[in-house]
Amino acid sequence: MKSGNMAVIFGITLILSLIIAFFMQFIVIHQVHIHSFLRSQAGAENPESEAAILLKKIDELFSTSYRTFKHGAFHGALTGIMFVTPIIAINALFERRGFKYIALHAGYWIITLALMGGIVCGFIEM
Repeated sequence: MKSGNMAVIFGITLILSLIIAFFMQFIVIHQVHIHSFLRSQAGAENPESEAAILLKKIDELFSTSYRTFKHGAFHGALTGIMFVTPIIAINALFERRGFKYIALHAGYWIITLALMGGIVCGFIEM
């Protein structure tokens, strides 16, 4: 580790963290799903199309629904518990690591994803 270039390590960590934050919007912002569904319909680019009119109406009614820090933190923590923890545990089992290793790393990612989800959901405009 002494031979590692810390600037490169932190630079790559920053890039990977931005990738995770970008992915979190699909988990914590439910409006992304309806947008992707309606915008993929034929003729949706036409403002007079049924899909465009429906999307506009949905945006007027529900654009801020479930867009709080608390909601994003919940989904971020849930992602950490239900997705990241099993991955860490599987790797730890093959590496013959103990429960403390799993708990420490899973706890870190649960807290990190909860904070990241809360920030993305509560403060990032779509």
